[in-house]
Order: sequence, then structure tokens, then C-alpha cells
Amino acid sequence: MTTVADNTMGEQLADSLLQGVDNEQMRAATKLLGRHQDGYWLRRFLSEEESEAGPFARIDRAGTQPSINWFGVATHLIGNTVGGALTHTPIVGSRSELAVLSIASSLAGGTPVELREVLAPLDDGELRLVLRALQEATYSEDAQEH
Repeated sequence: MTTVADNTMGEQLADSLLQGVDNEQMRAATKLLGRHQDGYWLRRFLSEEESEAGPFARIDRAGTQPSINWFGVATHLIGNTVGGALTHTPIVGSRSELAVLSIASSLAGGTPVELREVLAPLDDGELRLVLRALQEATYSEDAQEH
């Protein structure tokens, strides 16, 4: 089981959540979250005691190894409403933190994004991380090495 140790680098957390994940887009999205602010979102999702289980949890703990539940992330990003009442608590963060999470979720197939809006709050370093994730999602690791 993955633990949230202070001495674990964000990229190491991402790798631990990628065991058994073959989808290149999901791999790139998880790696993006691992590289951004030393795994801020991954640490947050792993450390939160979620009251929700099943399809809306942000971490899927059903298998032998935990992984990101992109459907759950997308559901909380959108903050669905029924009859005017929130059915899922929206994820809270700074504009740039939410932008990176939205891009990762979109990359994994969970949330459509408006590029101009989502890229605006990113600094140069964050933009480079996003571009790297886009390349990784588009090309396999073998293609990147050549």
C-alpha cells in the first residue's frame, strides 16, 4: 500500500500509483501530478480520509495497488449539483493548482477544459510540466528516447 512519507518525492509517489496502469494518457496525467509541486495533489489525495468510496473516491484502493480514480477526480472538479444542491464537494485549491489538476484530468479523459482559461494561471515552470505531460501522452516512452 502506498504511504505518504515526507521523504518520498512526488515522482516516486506517481510511480507507485502507476503500477499496472498501461494507458499512456493516464500515466502522463499521474506523472504530471507527481512533478507538480513535488506531488501536491497526490499527497493530498492519499492523505485525505475520504468518506466516499467506490466510483467517486479520488484514489481507487480496490486493487492490490492504489491508483488515481480519474472519474472521481473529474466528479469532484465539476462539483455536480442535483436540484441546486451539491452532490460532491468541489476540490479547492489555488488557480494554478486547479489548472494543473484540470489539465491532468482532461489528459486522462475525465474533464474537458478550455485551453485559454486553464493555461492562463500557469507560470513558465508549470507550463513546461504540462507540455512534457502532453508529449508523454502522445508518444510512448520508447518514441521519446529516440
